[in-house]
Amino acid sequence: MCGIVGYVGKRSCTDVLMNALSKLEYRGYDSAGIAVFENGKIRVEKSKGRLADLADKMEKTGRPEGHAGIGHTRWATHGEPSDKNSHPHSGADVTLVHNGIIENYKKLREFLINQGNTFTSETDTEVVAKLISYYYKGDPVEAIIAATKELQGSYALGIVFKDYVDTVFAVRCESPLIVGIGKDESYIASDVPAILNYTKDYYLLEPGEIAVLNPYGAKIYDHHYQCIEKELKTADWDMDAAEKQGYEHFMLKEIHEQPTAIKTTIMPRISDGLPNLEECGITYDKLLRYNKVFVVACGTAMHAGVVGKYVIEKLARVPVTVDIASEFRYRDPLVGEGDLVIIISQSGETADSLAALRLSKDRGADTLAIVNAKGSSIAREADMLIYTHAGPEIAVASTKAYMVQIAVMYLLAFEIALAKKVIDEDEGKRLIKELEAVPDVIQKILEEKPDTQFAASKLINTDSLLYIGRGLDYALSMEGSLKLKEISYIHSESYAAGELKHGTISLISDSMPVIAVVTQPDLALKTVSNIKEVKARGAYVILVCSDNIQVDEEAYDYKLTVPAVDSLLMPMTAVVPLQLIAYYTSVLRGNDVDKPRNLAKSVTVE
Repeated sequence: MCGIVGYVGKRSCTDVLMNALSKLEYRGYDSAGIAVFENGKIRVEKSKGRLADLADKMEKTGRPEGHAGIGHTRWATHGEPSDKNSHPHSGADVTLVHNGIIENYKKLREFLINQGNTFTSETDTEVVAKLISYYYKGDPVEAIIAATKELQGSYALGIVFKDYVDTVFAVRCESPLIVGIGKDESYIASDVPAILNYTKDYYLLEPGEIAVLNPYGAKIYDHHYQCIEKELKTADWDMDAAEKQGYEHFMLKEIHEQPTAIKTTIMPRISDGLPNLEECGITYDKLLRYNKVFVVACGTAMHAGVVGKYVIEKLARVPVTVDIASEFRYRDPLVGEGDLVIIISQSGETADSLAALRLSKDRGADTLAIVNAKGSSIAREADMLIYTHAGPEIAVASTKAYMVQIAVMYLLAFEIALAKKVIDEDEGKRLIKELEAVPDVIQKILEEKPDTQFAASKLINTDSLLYIGRGLDYALSMEGSLKLKEISYIHSESYAAGELKHGTISLISDSMPVIAVVTQPDLALKTVSNIKEVKARGAYVILVCSDNIQVDEEAYDYKLTVPAVDSLLMPMTAVVPLQLIAYYTSVLRGNDVDKPRNLAKSVTVE
């Protein structure tokens, strides 16, 4: 959520800031703004709405002309979306942008009012600007250090001081921030895509570190004002990976990238036909020690964890608990030595997941991170780490990141089952061979283009619908339902099909859509019985099933079939038509598919 950029160099600062912010739109936002040094003074332009609204405003007021500045896309937390609450915010000597939440801002605001300050916004960010100004006595770094000692919460800050016209400052705590290094220019950004048009080289700021940027590079200080050396990293993907490349939306592009993403993720972790996760710090000796497994994640990543639970328990016979990260800490979980806690996060910065990781480590459990973002907080702090190698995922609604998270969970399940000798090597090799075949099956589904657009056309005018399934199909239904609701804005819920008679079936009304998933042969008869129950009560049934399962035609109104693979692996293939149904429903309803309202790609605050 929120996006921060900053630039100092020889280019037009406004051009760079607006371009960089456009690459961060996927993070979710409701207002935007920039601050640029123009003729030695800081000029601020900001607006409620999209970047296009800010651009339109500057067409009327004139674009700031300068070579250093900061920019921001805001996702409202304190104060409604409005021009006055948009970033940047200013104090007497300071203008800044902020990602995160300052938890003690009310106390600080009262203190600053008592010092004679007045506030024009409802934000916690304006408090930070005025607090740094309060401590500023001529040395910006000293002021930043003093002010940040007072702050409680999470933040990444991009800062300019009126007395330093060719310098941009930055500091972070919890919220991510990078420092990009180009030829005679420097950048700050919340994420790598923002600066890929200009440079692939960057420093990753650690919590408490302060960056001072000028056209010739960057100096980085710790919170004791000691200059420190940092490893200069290089992004391993280019701008093409963050562009649409002819697709109408990023989401559709990313759905089509799933076969490649799976191969990129699993192939380096397979040796002699068996899973090999040693390079991730995972060995048979470690896996033998674990009595319980906890999977902790949010949203789509949590649904990948549910699939993992089914597979690990079935293959390895190890009990698995799946927790929503925001609930994990607060239920005082019985986790400790001898347990494995798996944290799944696309961004590696999800605040609740990071907190769950730290709690688990404090209680003596081993932690394993499954993340897509290299160098992220969760990746750095976990005991073991599996990168998912999906490349940049720009659409807010996750597709390929979910797919590779599932793929990793399969590899891990196979490895645990082998380590505990619940399956032998022959079975392990069979399962790996089946997994290796999945990308080609998905490619076939995408090429044959099952008529998900027709299915979507039956949903666009409904107010509510249900997804149902049993076993792994229920786990799959959870993800299908989430995809639909987050980008189409249609109320959608998933239910275990066997639970319908325990209350949910009362919601069925004439022509209400029900999407039923049937890919598990051993559960098919029971699920079909439940489908017939909703059909008898007037539901319009869209059936998603594997081609090795026969369902009476009177049980459904429309059917989408996918090629059968091993039943354990069906969530990987059957999720594709569910993703496409959600995508086309959103398109047909005229929504902004890649940037759904009120949602952010990376949730870095609780």
